Amino acid sequence: MPNTTPHPIASKHCKLGTMALNALSHVLFFLLLAFAMSHVAFAGDPDITSDFVLPPNTTAVDGSFFTFTGMRKAITPDPPKAFTVLKATMAEFPALNGQSVSFATLMFPAGSINPPHTHPRAAELLFLVEGLLEVGFVDATNKLFTQRLQPGDMFVFPKGLVHYQHCFGQSPAAAISAFGSASAGTVSVSGSVFTSGIDDGILAKSFKTDVATIRMIKSGLAPKA
Repeated sequence: MPNTTPHPIASKHCKLGTMALNALSHVLFFLLLAFAMSHVAFAGDPDITSDFVLPPNTTAVDGSFFTFTGMRKAITPDPPKAFTVLKATMAEFPALNGQSVSFATLMFPAGSINPPHTHPRAAELLFLVEGLLEVGFVDATNKLFTQRLQPGDMFVFPKGLVHYQHCFGQSPAAAISAFGSASAGTVSVSGSVFTSGIDDGILAKSFKTDVATIRMIKSGLAPKA
């Protein structure tokens, strides 16, 4: 009968090869993890090297610096007559500087909309408190994702993508939104296109229409006197 017992030296080399392969797999895993984490680190606001950032020419603060009272307007028995946003970003709440977080309260009368817009520096996580909302966003392939939300539902709008909200019910709606940046930014689609000074002729060619139509659209978006 042939000898089927593995040769000691061959067996030793096989074990060493397996150990080397496992070690290489671990090294590759940690390299990939480090690569992924580095991209996550650069994706948000810059890290700060202190607990918080004081305003210029300020050396000391108390608890009032970390308190924001601008959301008290949202606690009212009378809903607004038009879509209203109350923001708590670094601009309104300086204590958020360096904290990579901000907040907004959205109040919708029945039938109102939050028109298509983007947040270039953060994703938005929306939580519906009351009422009914239809929400949607468009991805980089122009695919539209929509959903109808009920109170208690959450929806995420990916960073930088065009999105909207519509109160389709017969009652007002209220939602709160959290952002992964102290200054997420808001870019209105209609505002950036039609009220930013782009030449009427360029817009007419871009939208395959005429200058008169472009000017009519612009007049509808102009601030009310």
